[in-house]
Amino acid sequence: MRSNAKAVFRPRERGAAPQRGRQVTFTGAIGALCMWPLRGIIAACVALRIHPNTLTLIGVLINAGAAWALASRRFILGGVVMVVANIFDFIDGKVAHRLQLQSRFGAFWDSTLDRFSDLALITGLILLYSRLLRSDYVLIAALTLIFSIMTSYTRARAESLVDKCKVGFMERPERIVLFMIGAFTNRMAGVLWVILLLSILAVANRIYYTFLVLNGRPMPSRHGVRGFFNRAFFWTDERATVPYDLWVVAILAFVWLIPPAWLGDPTAQGPGLLGWIAQVAGGRS
Repeated sequence: MRSNAKAVFRPRERGAAPQRGRQVTFTGAIGALCMWPLRGIIAACVALRIHPNTLTLIGVLINAGAAWALASRRFILGGVVMVVANIFDFIDGKVAHRLQLQSRFGAFWDSTLDRFSDLALITGLILLYSRLLRSDYVLIAALTLIFSIMTSYTRARAESLVDKCKVGFMERPERIVLFMIGAFTNRMAGVLWVILLLSILAVANRIYYTFLVLNGRPMPSRHGVRGFFNRAFFWTDERATVPYDLWVVAILAFVWLIPPAWLGDPTAQGPGLLGWIAQVAGGRS
């Protein structure tokens, strides 16, 4: 089987079949909307019998172009290229299923090239910030790179010891969507902070979860006030659920509302929505 982690707000559980009677969420609706045009592309690839491993390779090569665009401060172009690259990244598993070409090597190939894509995008940002002489954001981007890789590694290593380790909010689909949002809206600094902090949390979640399972200890309570915080910061909910939507709203609010100057954003222009409101309020006082 190829990786089950391919999704852009995918409207179903991670690694699970769709269930009847599931609640309607806006991330699920976005996932269903995005899936509609992809069906034609998948059908064309199946008709042409394009090997899914070829699609995976094409995706990572296109992502290298996105990395170049980010390094050149051409964020809109980078966002467009990322969208194209991740079409290939998403459909490879679907094509493998339709052509009955799922294999263990395919899953290995897919996962390995995903890491190259992640490395390329963040390396592009590191090059950009180094050219701008912003050592602070070089460090932030480098830490984001480290913890993005560690998020994937801790799950892979944990699942060699325990059955499943699907805890932690910030996985690859979330990272990719956030990079696209950061590129299209020129709010990459906020995106980096979100990915960094939630990747650190995801790594901590996976280490703690593996410790609990290997030592036969109970999972954190999900009841009462303590359970509320456990549920928020020890993430076990699926995509396309109400808790997932709430996290997405909070993340987008941070990225879009916080004035870039507050984060020392080296590239963003404009004050952001909160900064604009403050300017308007100050002008009226």
